[in-house]
Amino acid sequence: MKLDAALPPVALTDVPVIASAAETLGFDAIWTSETTHDPFLPHTLIAEHTRRIRSGTAIAVSFARSPATIAYTAWDLAAQSRGRFILGLGTQVKGHIERRFGLAWPDSVTGKLREQIQVIRAFWDTWQNDAPLNFRGEYYKITLMAPFFNPGPLSSPLSGGGAGGGGLVPIYIAGVNTGLARLAGEVCDGFHVHPFHTPQYLSQVLLPSIRYGTEKTGRSKSDVTISATIFAASDEAALTFCRQQISFYASTPSYRPVMQLHGWGATAEKLSSLAARGQWQEMPTQITDQMLETFAIIADEDEMAAAIQRRYHGLADRVTLYLPFAPGKRDAFWKKLVGAFNSEK
Repeated sequence: MKLDAALPPVALTDVPVIASAAETLGFDAIWTSETTHDPFLPHTLIAEHTRRIRSGTAIAVSFARSPATIAYTAWDLAAQSRGRFILGLGTQVKGHIERRFGLAWPDSVTGKLREQIQVIRAFWDTWQNDAPLNFRGEYYKITLMAPFFNPGPLSSPLSGGGAGGGGLVPIYIAGVNTGLARLAGEVCDGFHVHPFHTPQYLSQVLLPSIRYGTEKTGRSKSDVTISATIFAASDEAALTFCRQQISFYASTPSYRPVMQLHGWGATAEKLSSLAARGQWQEMPTQITDQMLETFAIIADEDEMAAAIQRRYHGLADRVTLYLPFAPGKRDAFWKKLVGAFNSEK
């Protein structure tokens, strides 16, 4: 099991120091998210200031972008990093796509995301192998690639990228429900497990759905890397933070199956009602200690690595704490945690 780092939402000027420190400490990869900053821009700096560590988006909002722009950006980052970049995509939810990005929500979430991935790989196949660009689907018709717009093949050896990617840039997708998990099994190199999950939901719902997708397309479960972002707490401040975030995610109607699996559907409905009324301070009080212990790993700092490995053994290939990494903050904790993981390799 590999331990990855999450880049904090910082200015680009802060990225080189954080990336270099993450590599020196021994993290396997560093991930960016799309919250208050563009998720792609930091990777130019990560690639420039590191030599070994992998980096990727977890996630970039796919429905807010054309697959052509995603293909060009990922291609450039793969070239600059010499094959260390991982393209991680997520759909976001309907409200954000319509009201934050001003774009239309598709009739079929899995259908559109599938086509986006197919189009991205079609571009890459054209640039790398001179294959004709001729994609015709329900959402996209992409048939034009003049030499003036063709960046040409990647010359650096790439690490990763099976799943129909022709050995090029690996593509992960994120999801909470079964449809996107099945899609990952069918066509992707990896699956980003949303932090709002439990080990039971991962083992009983998501992994069987991914396996269904791999079997449908004649692939092996080992073709899909499982990358899980996890809640973990070792003190009261962290417990309070986890409780707040769990209540926020549990209020999302489309995430309700996670709560329902554990018989907590009524609590999820109440949280949705509180969120609709803007009663944010009331929401964490609905998360019981049992719920907190089910969603989050609670352990002393000295025991955290062992606790993570016990809980996710056989469930995840790589894990990232739902806690951004920044040098100068909790250095002893990070050093101990990374050291424990690397000693197991």
